[in-house]
Amino acid sequence: MENQNSNSKLKAIILVLSLLLLASLAYMFKMSSDSKKDNQQIVELTDEKAKVLDELNILKTTYDAAIAENTSMSEELIAERAKVIKLMEQVKKGEADAVTLKKYRKQIDELQSKMNALIRENEALTKMNQQLTAEIDSTKVVLIEAKEYNQVLAGQNEELSKTVEIASKLSILNLKTAAFKVRSSGKEVATDKASRADILKISFTIAENKVAKSGDKSYYVQVIDSKNNVLGEKKLIEFGDKSLTYSFITTVKYENSTVNVSENLPGEKFEKGTYFVNIFDKGELVSKTSFTLK
Repeated sequence: MENQNSNSKLKAIILVLSLLLLASLAYMFKMSSDSKKDNQQIVELTDEKAKVLDELNILKTTYDAAIAENTSMSEELIAERAKVIKLMEQVKKGEADAVTLKKYRKQIDELQSKMNALIRENEALTKMNQQLTAEIDSTKVVLIEAKEYNQVLAGQNEELSKTVEIASKLSILNLKTAAFKVRSSGKEVATDKASRADILKISFTIAENKVAKSGDKSYYVQVIDSKNNVLGEKKLIEFGDKSLTYSFITTVKYENSTVNVSENLPGEKFEKGTYFVNIFDKGELVSKTSFTLK
């Protein structure tokens, strides 16, 4: 009877211990499961935080590229980039819990929306600036071409002016000089003797020129004897850096048609030898000849 009681007690103790063991194992399994869930949640929150930082970094990089274009919107872009950088610092320092990360995610969405609007506007301005630059470049090309064309025209006009100036100059033809003795009756007799000569008759023709200006034309006549003396008035005149000693001035009325000019240069005791006759239009020699008296 005592043995039966002892066995019953032993069985009861074993049953209680078994139940306690099962309860302990169940608790340990639950604790292990909860720990795994907590660890998994921590990993997920950490990953989410990293994703948030990555997205913020992409936003910052996009702003950096837009700001580098240096458009009229640069100040607005810089201000928005500063907001992104500030949020990045908050995320780095903040706790990785679901509530906080949700708040960050909402802020990222707002920043992303703002960035998209600014980038679209900045791209439109950039495109507009490119079009304006292209138009300015085209205008510069047109202006350069116009300037070059004007320079060509100026050169052509200058050449044309020179051509007209050359064409408008009068030609002196048939310059002749001869010595004459004047008799008491006034009759003039040609001579080649220096001792008999009383006057030198100088004649020339002004050719017809329809381009030249009409009006009074003056020519300076210079006669130099065999001893290099200038005969006649011997007056000195200057034309810029040129000077001329002339014998006399002859002035004629020119009306674009041929004009014959004849002038007498009186003298006493003409020298034997070769004489030189020069016709000047102001300071420019336009005709010359020579003759000899015996």
